Amino acid sequence: METQVPFTDPHAEIREEVRKLCSHFPGEYWRKLDRERAYPTEFVRALTEGGYLGALIPEEYGGAGLPLSAAAAILETVHAEGCNGAACHAQMYIMGTILRHGTDEQKKTSGTDTTSLRTFAKKEGDHYVVNGQKVWTSRAEHSDLMLLLARTTPRDQIAKRTDGLSTFIVDMREALGKGLTIRPIRTMMNHNSTEVFFDNMIVPAENLVGIEGRGFRYILDGMNAERLLIAAECIGDSKWFLKKATDYARERKVFGRPIGQNQGIQFPLARAYSQMRAAELMVQAGCAKFEAGQTPGEDANMAKLLGADAAWAAAEACLQTHGGFGFAEEYDIERKYRETRLYQVAPISTNLILSYIAEHVLGLPRSY
Repeated sequence: METQVPFTDPHAEIREEVRKLCSHFPGEYWRKLDRERAYPTEFVRALTEGGYLGALIPEEYGGAGLPLSAAAAILETVHAEGCNGAACHAQMYIMGTILRHGTDEQKKTSGTDTTSLRTFAKKEGDHYVVNGQKVWTSRAEHSDLMLLLARTTPRDQIAKRTDGLSTFIVDMREALGKGLTIRPIRTMMNHNSTEVFFDNMIVPAENLVGIEGRGFRYILDGMNAERLLIAAECIGDSKWFLKKATDYARERKVFGRPIGQNQGIQFPLARAYSQMRAAELMVQAGCAKFEAGQTPGEDANMAKLLGADAAWAAAEACLQTHGGFGFAEEYDIERKYRETRLYQVAPISTNLILSYIAEHVLGLPRSY
């Protein structure tokens, strides 16, 4: 008989504390926000005061100085408890760019929140003039600072598409109404998405992070961290759906026996659980590489792919298990169902991940 290797979760205490925090924000809280399209101010404040959003920020800058795997445990638990971290998760990983490449003064601005790609910044004396727009910017209406990736060298003057991009810290409090416009976008889930417009917005030269033209390199590690943390959220969603479904399948009786006795109920749940476990292991592998100072591009992208697929499979199985009740607001399934569907598309679509794996892992020609 095979000997089982004991496993001790290094972040068990963090998970338990996050569970306690989430218990104060039950389904009723999220349903009300969803109906009113409101921002989860109280929930974000609780995470902030608990130090969870500053998990990756070094202690000397006011954070907890925890590894990426701890941040993944935090977000996974948030989602496994029926809450949603999309309103604030960017605060956990976006700081990496500033912490690795920013000045000491810039590093004190912990908590920046948003990235942007389709903009152009032109240097004029002691400042840059930014023009362009960014669609699907979450939480722009509730943020003080923005981490902005803008092109500073025209495309026809560079050899690679990733050259000539620069990273800036934008004080949104100062820029709003002075070249910065934010317009809410109503979506199928309550994620406070917006469209951001830059019209001759002024950014002081000292707000440039690192060296001009190297911005894309600066955010690569942040992208890998983002994918791993989003994958952790997907795993949390999967665990929520699976618990919800298996509990119901044990309790719900039709023709004198629990519906969970039927293979038509069992098999989709068992498959979704297997998918979740595979994604979970890939997140662990990616976090281990990241924490070892390696670049986990392959692991991070596959974790996001597997996590998104696992969450969607679990959502489908959960809804099917509940039948008509799955569409009822009070069960929270339809809300979580809408929320988890996003991960097939954002922050990077599954098709783009497949393209990345084909080209950069399998060595196939770039697709167009």
